[in-house]
Amino acid sequence: MTVDTKKETYLNFVNGSWVESSSGEVKESVNPANRDDIIGSVQMSNVQEVDQAVASAKKAQSAWRKLSGNERGTILYKAADILERNLEDVAKCMTREMGKTFREAKGETARGVAILRYYAGEGLRKTGDVIPSTDRKALMFTNRVPLGVVGVITPWNFPVAIPIWKMAPALIYGNTVVIKPALETAITCAKIFECFEEAGFPDGVVNMVTGSGSVVGKAITDHPNINGITFTGSNGVGKTIGQGALARGAKYQLEMGGKNPVIVAADADLDLAVDATISGAFLSTGQKCTATSRVIIEDSVYDIFKEKLLAKTKNITVGDGLNEEVWMGPCASENQLQTVLSYIEKGRQEGASVLVGGTQLTGEKFEKGFFVEPTIFENVTNDMTIAQEEIFGPVIALMKVDHLEEALALANDVKFGLSASIFTSNIQKMLSFIEEMDAGLVRINSESAGVELQAPFGGMKQSSSHSREQGEAAKEFFTSTKTIFVK
Repeated sequence: MTVDTKKETYLNFVNGSWVESSSGEVKESVNPANRDDIIGSVQMSNVQEVDQAVASAKKAQSAWRKLSGNERGTILYKAADILERNLEDVAKCMTREMGKTFREAKGETARGVAILRYYAGEGLRKTGDVIPSTDRKALMFTNRVPLGVVGVITPWNFPVAIPIWKMAPALIYGNTVVIKPALETAITCAKIFECFEEAGFPDGVVNMVTGSGSVVGKAITDHPNINGITFTGSNGVGKTIGQGALARGAKYQLEMGGKNPVIVAADADLDLAVDATISGAFLSTGQKCTATSRVIIEDSVYDIFKEKLLAKTKNITVGDGLNEEVWMGPCASENQLQTVLSYIEKGRQEGASVLVGGTQLTGEKFEKGFFVEPTIFENVTNDMTIAQEEIFGPVIALMKVDHLEEALALANDVKFGLSASIFTSNIQKMLSFIEEMDAGLVRINSESAGVELQAPFGGMKQSSSHSREQGEAAKEFFTSTKTIFVK
């Protein structure tokens, strides 16, 4: 068990056992919809705990990599079945811990199940190619080999899907893992590890250490026995991790921010565009790296699109994500709430106009949580803060343009390049958007948020380190290519 029922403290998972940190420090995990609801406490571990976890992972790695891909896959399949059996419990924990609606949390947990099964199947797929040699008496081929020990540092906004889409490929390709989940959702990660424990991973193959980024995250980044680091989170932290990994020659993978545009062309299906904009911007309270942040609309349909968008936004129900009638939950923490409110205030100060929302929700229903209204700005210019920086909350900026060329230029005029979408019925406009949009994920007549597990995912510009996650593309990061020549 991960829980000491007297203290409700969730422990680290190291070398196949739940272990206490020697620091003696814990941090409470608070329900962002109700500060009186304490889910439990997690340990504020120290560098020594990271050392122990890495030593455990390094010791286990040789035997783990020697298993066949099918044998490793069998354990991943078993973990998927166990997670599926516990889906509602894990999803409820996620909702209580970070505020995502229960409906979305169940969908995310089901996605975690699917990811585990997908990568379990990868254990029976090819790991190399035969290459013709100039020597007719020789055989030359390639093989994929694991990096060794992989450090995994994950954010709070997808506390099941992101840890699993990083750990599952690392494991199937023969690596062992040490993960530091976000403090805000470490209990949800512990629920995943309960499933891993039951699935029967050999001791040391999967390890979890909770604590602060400045201590545990830095120790993972700097550890000489961690061969690769995969990170999702903010740009500032990502760049620090990349610099640290580069300095000691470790492989690194960074997925960071986005400032994702939706272009609405004059010939778009406006009802479809409105629904997708609302879904992309406000589901998960806008706390997605692929969330819609800017909506760029051709002038001839601007007013009717705005009218439809405002009408539907005003009908969004906000509240505790465990309430099935609620469409949008709280911000994940008080700090995130204050960040969102500060961006809204900057928007006002810089001259943008609030069309709807723009304030923290108050009253008896909201007084114990971190709730903010879905917010829409207009009269936004491209030099404004809310047009350039990632807000990570339910805030969108409407921007009016005369034609598609102007829309594309505006969409690309940010430092990020994660996802983007366009709504149009014109084939030429679709093709121009696909060719000219500087984003790792482009979507046509669909919301900007949405990533399929079997497809490569990653960004351009400052949204990533230019590697890709998920699908077969994950193999590129979690393995190295070995070329073999036999005569």
